[in-house]
Amino acid sequence: MCSVLQSTRPVGILERRLHGRWQVEFAHQKHFSVNEAQAALATVGPLADEIVQLKGALDRKGYDIGRHEYFGGRGPNGDRIYPPELERLVSIAHRLEDQGILLKGIDEGLIDFPHVRGNGEEVYLCYRSGEGAIGFWHSRTGGFAARRPLDEL
Repeated sequence: MCSVLQSTRPVGILERRLHGRWQVEFAHQKHFSVNEAQAALATVGPLADEIVQLKGALDRKGYDIGRHEYFGGRGPNGDRIYPPELERLVSIAHRLEDQGILLKGIDEGLIDFPHVRGNGEEVYLCYRSGEGAIGFWHSRTGGFAARRPLDEL
């Protein structure tokens, strides 16, 4: 019976058994079903594509987005004025964050949708710009390299 309890308990950031029930605290407050995440791609997919384009435009200008301190100071690029591409990229990142969607990679337009599997494990539904639909998921710690097909969810 102990092995059944261990295999069916929810998996979150903090797990504890309280009064005979598992109490779980997840890393994310918002979770998407597969259908909700797929539906969100109608607006989020083009944003992921735009992120890739904006990053490419900044790279072509020689703008070092990785070293720049966006919210303060002069930054290594020498201006107090930020390129419009950076302003738009930050705006998109905030928009995604407000929806509970995680921006994981600006070079390739990687975004993750927090999801809770049937066994209670919190995972990410993974999308990359240009894929057309969400076809993969991965654990919170696995990342893009550990993506698995949705039929294994």
